[in-house]
Formats: sequence, structure tokens, C-alpha cells
Amino acid sequence: MQIGVFSVSDITRDPTTGRMPTEHERIKSAVAIARKVEEIGMDVYATGEHHNPPFFASSPTTLLGYIAAQTERIILSTATTLITTNDPVKIAEDYAMLQHLSDGRVDLVMGRGNTPPVYPWFGKDIQKGIELTVENYNLLRRLWDEEVVNWQGQFRTPLQGFVSTPRPLDGVPPFVWHGSIRSPQIAEQAAYYGDGFFANNIFWPKEHYMQLIGLYRERYEHYGHGSADQAIVGLGGQFFMRKNSQDAVNEFRPYFDNAPVYGGGPSMEDFTAQTPLTVGSPQEVIEKTLTFQEYFGDYQRQLFLIDHAGLPLKTVLEQLDLFGEEVLPTLRREFADRKPVHVPEAPTFESRKAEREKQQQVAS
Repeated sequence: MQIGVFSVSDITRDPTTGRMPTEHERIKSAVAIARKVEEIGMDVYATGEHHNPPFFASSPTTLLGYIAAQTERIILSTATTLITTNDPVKIAEDYAMLQHLSDGRVDLVMGRGNTPPVYPWFGKDIQKGIELTVENYNLLRRLWDEEVVNWQGQFRTPLQGFVSTPRPLDGVPPFVWHGSIRSPQIAEQAAYYGDGFFANNIFWPKEHYMQLIGLYRERYEHYGHGSADQAIVGLGGQFFMRKNSQDAVNEFRPYFDNAPVYGGGPSMEDFTAQTPLTVGSPQEVIEKTLTFQEYFGDYQRQLFLIDHAGLPLKTVLEQLDLFGEEVLPTLRREFADRKPVHVPEAPTFESRKAEREKQQQVAS
């Protein structure tokens, strides 16, 4: 099980102090959080991609490239790479470059994002979102898998004899997760290619995501990649904790009530009952997280959203220290004990490189 954090990169006023962090502060905070993630022994740091206020993460590869130089072990990922509005040629080039700089410590979550105006900003039609996703990802795969590409499609100029540079490190492209919260077509696409499926299940009741993940698992088996329970699944989560549960509730409530995403909606108690958000003690975070397997089956990646809603950096780092001390060891042990032997581990650059070398030896 890969355990890590992701950021949506929001810049939000702290409701308890009235202070608004600057863009510079939030960008530097992302680096500090990633370094803390590595320090406490987590596995993944992931950033979203947005091109509008109140978010700062418009250039994930720049941020992750800098973090790569500050870390040695963690996987650097995206919480969303906009496959619809980014040119697949640029995605192929940028993330292959990041692969080389990080010695392979990179993968991606492909998605369409949740900001409709981004489409016309980049000259795209939101009504063609699914078609863009399918075509652009097909081209991206070819750019990574084939050295010389001849291609023609509907949404960009044709390519003749095109070579994407740099080539993927050691011939192993970054692993791709397809992220979706609503679209069965994306679950189908992930299954077709044998890629991972990341269900960011942090806002809606679990039954919705159970249907999407169930479809992905069924189609993964249909396409011959393995049994349904061997499909590669990732999940989202959220927590805020203190050693005393009521202290956590009292401290987090103003942040929840004023959060730009869910502030003014359901009460914190209703929201925690219906979604993965846990506000309480470390033991409550452990217990809630371990229930995800009951609903979604065995899975390979668990990412938590922790630096949002105006929480100051000091508080976020305290949360990570507490997680590393009291939650992470138990989750690792429990996930390892519960995983059936036939269910694969989360893909890494090293494991995929070894599998590629094995296939080449068999072929020769």
C-alpha cells in the first residue's frame, strides 16, 4: 500500500485569524509538506493542476521537479493532470523529463478537472471533454511507447515522424492513474489500458464510488489484465486529528464551516458520516481508513487531503508528525496483513522496469 498526501493547492483565508497566505507562502509550503511526507515515512506527494485563483498549482512539473531535488525516496505524483486541455506532446515531454530528474520517482493521475472555464482558456470545447480525454490519452501512450509516431486525430495537428524527447527513463513510461468522480467512460478507459483508477471519494457517499470502482474492476478483467480484484485502485481521504478527539472537532470546525468547497453545506458531523473525512483521534483515523477496504475491495494507494481550507503550515506539519507517529505504522501493518497474496502491490518504477526486462528476456 502506498500512503501519501495530495493537495488541491487552494489559497484560503484562515478563518480563525483572518490572515490570507500569499501565493509565495503557499508554494513554499508545498515543498515543506513534501519534505515532511518523506521524513515521516509516507510514500507519495501529489499536487493538483489549476489555472485560476484561488489555486497556485498551474505548473505541476516545475513544483515536482523542485521537490525532486529536495527529496530522495517519495513518489512525486499529480492529483490531476489535465489531459483535456494540455497538449499530449507536452505532457509526454514534461513528465519524461521529470522522470529522469527524479530517477523514476514519478507517476500521474489523468483527469478532466473541475473548472469548466479552463476549456475555452486553452481553446477547447467542454462539450468534447470525454472525446478529448480518449484521443489525447491514446496519443500520449503512443508517444511514450513508440519512438517514431505518425498520427492524425480530431483535436490537434497531425504528427509525421515525430519523436518525443526525452524518451521515458529506461524505456518505462510513468505509471498512469485515471482519476474520476463521475464518469464511467474514464473507468472504462483505465481498464482498457490496464492502468490504475483513482477514485477521489472525498465528497460524495461511498455508494457512488463503489459503482465506478466496480465497473473498472469488471472491465479490467474483461480486457485480460487480471482478475477483478487485481485491478489497481487508489482512493482519497481527509483527516484532522488531535490526541483528544474533542480537541480536533473544536479546532477544525471553523475551517470546515468556512471551506470554499463544502462550507455552508452539510454539518461537519453529517459530512464525516457520509465521506472519508475523519475529525478526531489517531485511533479514529485508523478505524475509518480501514473500513475503505470493506466497501471498495483491496486497493493499492491511499492519499489524504490535509493542507486545505486555510489551515496554517504549522498545523499541517503537526498533523503529519502525529500521523507518522501514531497512524502510519498501524495502517502499514493492517494493510499488509489483510492483502491477499494474489493482489499486486502498487506499481513502482522499479517493479515495472523489472517486469519489462523480464518480458524482453522471454522474447529473446
